[in-house]
Amino acid sequence: MYIRSRSLKKEEKDSVSQDIPLSKKLEDNLNFFSALYKDSPDVVFCSFIAGKNEVAVIYIEGLSDTQKLEDQVLETLLNEKEFDETNMLLSIKHRLPIANIDKVSTYVACVEAIAGGNPLLLLNGSEEALALGLVKFEKRSIEEPQAETAIRGSREGFTESLGTNTSLVRRIIKDPALKMRSVTVGKYTKTKVAIAYIEGLADKTLLEEIENRLNRIDIDGVLESGYIEQFIEESTYSPFPQVLYTERPDVVCANLLEGRAVLMIEGTPFALIVPVSFFSLFQSQEDYYERFWIGSFIRTLRFLFLIIALFLPSVYVAITTFHQEMVPTDLLLSIASSRESVPFPALVEVIIMEIAFEALREAGIRLPKQVGSAVSIVGALVIGQAAVQAGIVSAPMIIVVSITGIASFMVPRYSVGLAIRLLRFPIILLAGVLGLVGVMLAFIMLIIHLSTLRSFGIPYLSPVNTLQKHPLRDTILRSPLWKMNKRPHLTGDFNETRQGTNLKPGP
Repeated sequence: MYIRSRSLKKEEKDSVSQDIPLSKKLEDNLNFFSALYKDSPDVVFCSFIAGKNEVAVIYIEGLSDTQKLEDQVLETLLNEKEFDETNMLLSIKHRLPIANIDKVSTYVACVEAIAGGNPLLLLNGSEEALALGLVKFEKRSIEEPQAETAIRGSREGFTESLGTNTSLVRRIIKDPALKMRSVTVGKYTKTKVAIAYIEGLADKTLLEEIENRLNRIDIDGVLESGYIEQFIEESTYSPFPQVLYTERPDVVCANLLEGRAVLMIEGTPFALIVPVSFFSLFQSQEDYYERFWIGSFIRTLRFLFLIIALFLPSVYVAITTFHQEMVPTDLLLSIASSRESVPFPALVEVIIMEIAFEALREAGIRLPKQVGSAVSIVGALVIGQAAVQAGIVSAPMIIVVSITGIASFMVPRYSVGLAIRLLRFPIILLAGVLGLVGVMLAFIMLIIHLSTLRSFGIPYLSPVNTLQKHPLRDTILRSPLWKMNKRPHLTGDFNETRQGTNLKPGP
């Protein structure tokens, strides 16, 4: 599947952005919409006489509530015999028992109303039309998120409906300081993006930069939040995510209270949170729901296993290939005896096993849930045992790869786990060529890369690189909530790093 992202010519931009006002003649308006929606049988045109004037209603079947349209609009207009002839459109608006009715006066606004599921009411002799708020379409009910299992806390997850998602956030944060700006992205999909923030906590410069980056997106369509993410992040070639995505309302609200901004996109249950830091990607909402010493222990465990997931295979390759003197004699003899029948060097051996493990993991994700987990577990056991018996790999290598795989599952964010899996291979290659020197070189290069990354102007390693005392209470270790003043606000913690820093434009 491919969606074009291109720059429009000036003439094409002018034709697309041309906003022509409606005609006073109903016949001209109907001819325009009939030609526009040619070969679209789901677009319904309904013409009738209301009072002494001709009226037409246009709507898309499946997006509008046809039952309410018949009961509240058609029946009301057909039974009403007298309207105010001086301003018939306003008179009709006052007679209709509908709470949300907007006036539209251009063809572009009418098309947007129809596409949004709002039936359009056109009146002969009027240059304005009414967009009736009778939107109704099939949508998924609120369920527990599949990608973010809640151990403790709310079991509600976002859906594909933007209105449902915003209501879930407002149900938690009831203060009117919660604001939401709307932006439309995509030439054909015209996807609505809501920018949520708390006024007084979110940085105004951050909000302006978000809007600027969204307005610069030139793409035919947006089908998922990942499209938006790739356009607004600063370092597009970095494997590390600079935007956090979640489908949990409590995670969104927690980040809003820290001064961040949240992008909720129509058609996807995943909301985008900006800006983020490296340490926030390793935090789980349950860390704050448990006592502080439990949360601190689990976080420490995550970072420990992060190091294991990144460097354990490469350290094993480096030691067994170049630095055998570092291994105790008994252990070295055990490893040597197990590798006696293996025809490959340790570098080739670990690459074979890592690729096989990644293939099994990906197959387990893509297969149906009923058989996915069984295939991945049975496949790992059978292939591992068969590979050892055939003398292709050694038993210690199976243990190393298994521990590495388990360690990678400790990362709470899937996007970070993907980055770790990707970086593991070049680190293994460096270890196979240069030994532990290659591992240290990879570690130094990784730290330099993370130090240069920014997320909407915020340093990626904040607050460790700035050594600010208060934010350090919520990084690897978590202080008690009463010492952190609930949770530290992003504006108070990061404004010092923002001073003198120009926000980089997106791609």
